[in-house]
Amino acid sequence: MSFEFDWTKYKDSTGNPLTGMPNRIAAGASAIIFDDDGWVLMEKRSDNGFWGLPGGAVDIGESVQDAVVREVLEETGLTVEVTRLVGIYSDPDDFCFMQYPDGNLVHSVVSVFECAQIGGQLQVSEESTDLKYHPIDSLPEQVLLSHRIRITDAALHVKTPFVK
Repeated sequence: MSFEFDWTKYKDSTGNPLTGMPNRIAAGASAIIFDDDGWVLMEKRSDNGFWGLPGGAVDIGESVQDAVVREVLEETGLTVEVTRLVGIYSDPDDFCFMQYPDGNLVHSVVSVFECAQIGGQLQVSEESTDLKYHPIDSLPEQVLLSHRIRITDAALHVKTPFVK
């Protein structure tokens, strides 16, 4: 039994139609960090100008938990600890594709964790142009579609992780 993927019917995380068949699959980890008012930390990405959650690819030999802690530190200057698994996201219907400026088209399987700040201070990195906490019910217009889904799920504060 073989599986054929019809990439022509899907959109990437920015809402653009896929320009071709994804050329790789990657494991990723993202962080949901709430402030005391329940607002969520987002970064404005330098590669496409969209707002999204801090996070990135899992390195070889690294756990997803270690990856999210490392990525948050690299991208925001914050030291965090993982407090819960929000979910695992990979469904093509939920905008799990990213088209990068270098031509890579990646299907991501992302572990999303709620994290708590335990140190550090917010500082913009080369991967972002801005960092800001946003109210859940008033996110910026240009939020990555996949991240909007993950933020909505995290805000429900359910104990069982989502698998989408």
